[in-house]
Amino acid sequence: MNRPPSGRPEADTPPRGGEAAGVSGVRKIGLFGGSFDPVHLAHLALARQALDELQLDELRWVPAGQAWQKPRVMTSAEHREAMLRLAIEGEPRFVLERCELLRQGPSYTLDTVRALQAREPGAQWFLVIGQDQWQNLHTWHGFEELLQRVTLAVARRPDSAAEADARVRAAGCVVLALPPMPVSATAIRARAAAGQDLSSLVPPAVALYIRQHRLYRGTAGS
Repeated sequence: MNRPPSGRPEADTPPRGGEAAGVSGVRKIGLFGGSFDPVHLAHLALARQALDELQLDELRWVPAGQAWQKPRVMTSAEHREAMLRLAIEGEPRFVLERCELLRQGPSYTLDTVRALQAREPGAQWFLVIGQDQWQNLHTWHGFEELLQRVTLAVARRPDSAAEADARVRAAGCVVLALPPMPVSATAIRARAAAGQDLSSLVPPAVALYIRQHRLYRGTAGS
């Protein structure tokens, strides 16, 4: 979701999402962004943990359109969206948010948050991220405004002493108690390129889709 700059804010900055906590009737919405190339079991575990711990009304999966931070060419949006739909099928609180796939050109996470909050200004918003994203959040465009708009929900590794920038730490976060899972999209692409079984790494429907469409064959880069 985090992408290159695109101009001035579209709306006035609202209070941080966390300030709405405990207010009766406020919808709690999580945002979970990424390239999802492909979506895998660790993604799903984190999303379910966020649903349960944060007591979300829904969690919106936000696949990136043009992820400017990625050094490689991503799989087409069509395939990544199709795999994501297969992975989240059956959980009514999982919602596919296509705004970044539809947006022309690169954009920031901040653009997405502004647009979604303009649609639903009364909701409480959580940004679900991994530890690596948390540590690098200070490099994101407009991160200080972003911290005012959302509550961070971070899957932190219990064995890691790494910390985020002081400005990010000062905003606080909800720590999601997720045990480490040795699953990565890079490893999955490598296994797919070698024609190996993916059933322990991705949902069965996603494994079948990758096999049927011969995705990642000869393209196992990071």
